[in-house]
Amino acid sequence: MTDREALQRRISALQFSAWELHLFLDSHPNNTTAAAKLAEYRAKAEELTAQYEEKFGPLHMTSRDSSRWAWICDPWPWDGEGCD
Repeated sequence: MTDREALQRRISALQFSAWELHLFLDSHPNNTTAAAKLAEYRAKAEELTAQYEEKFGPLHMTSRDSSRWAWICDPWPWDGEGCD
């Protein structure tokens, strides 16, 4: 297994664990231990994702811009430039 694949697996495992904790907290909202673990797993996943993207490029085909419509300003292949 390459370093890239190992990092992808670690990120996937953390994201899966975070999602499972998220679902658990839907039915156990006062469980502070689970909430703390969720925050820990999310932070670690974000950290490893940043490391991955620094070494290998984008992990996901999504924009980090928080605007739902940010993709509109991206340059289209035939444009060569974005929104002004």
